[in-house]
Amino acid sequence: MTPILQINDLKTHFFTKAGVLKAVDGVSLEIGAGEIVGLVGESGSGKSITGFSIIGLVDAPGRIVDGEILFKGQNLTNLSPQEMQQFRGNRVAMIFQDPMMTLNPVLRIETQMIEAIQAHDPSISRTDAHARSRDALGLVGISSPEERMRAYPHQFSGGMRQRVSIAIAMLNKPDLIIADEPTTALDVTIQGQVIHEMQRLCRETKTALLWITHDLAVVAGIAERICVMYAGRIVEQGLNTKVISNPIHPYTRGLLGSVPAQNRRGEPLQQIEGMVPSLLNLPVGCAFQNRCSLLTERCSLTPPDVTKTDDGRLVRCFNVTQGDTA
Repeated sequence: MTPILQINDLKTHFFTKAGVLKAVDGVSLEIGAGEIVGLVGESGSGKSITGFSIIGLVDAPGRIVDGEILFKGQNLTNLSPQEMQQFRGNRVAMIFQDPMMTLNPVLRIETQMIEAIQAHDPSISRTDAHARSRDALGLVGISSPEERMRAYPHQFSGGMRQRVSIAIAMLNKPDLIIADEPTTALDVTIQGQVIHEMQRLCRETKTALLWITHDLAVVAGIAERICVMYAGRIVEQGLNTKVISNPIHPYTRGLLGSVPAQNRRGEPLQQIEGMVPSLLNLPVGCAFQNRCSLLTERCSLTPPDVTKTDDGRLVRCFNVTQGDTA
């Protein structure tokens, strides 16, 4: 599959009075056209900053200091702010955890959707933009879309506001959508509905999706490939079926062990001891060393490089053997 997005050794650092915070420190990943990829990790792992870096929304004192973000071969890090603004919301769109980051509380949904279309295509008539907006609301499962377009955001439930955000993201038929924790604030039933809608939309429109979350159970249900992130780096990535059924990085194993599962009824949940190290003061060797049960002297001396296993997974650990992937 030809990648629509290719990130090579991306580094996004924040230059603070306390020092340099390495939020993203050497991330590489690919997403193919129409593919759904999950980026999962604890709070502070750098997953959201990775998403913001792709669409040029990293605020000062942060900035991309190295690496490439190639979208259909074009390096996005070379675009001017004006070029990036045209690119954002058109070819790449983002869905935020809080839909009110997308929606203006004092404007009707119709006004916001039409403006989102005409901002990238001023030649389109208001009538055509209205029709496209109405169709987009219907596509995400909002009943009576013509009537609901005249409503304000506060007249929708949380789940419905998130569906409106998804509809706005889909308006200009982007090639890639970045969804940053889009279901975290929703109850389980609505969460499942939103995930189902996103899977269906990506399948029908061939839109690629990067789903960013802290919840491995959620990403296991939507993604084709999974990237596990820890302390600014991806420590394991591979096919969903491989990562979920047989995790090989000790951090991935810990994450899965802490998720309730029907096939482990009665067993105590595991927990990963310790805390994520400060990104201002990372240890010399592996960032996971203070929480790892497989720690060796080598882990404390040098950070592990990415290696490829027999089953095609990429993992960043000295203590993974080929037998672990059997």
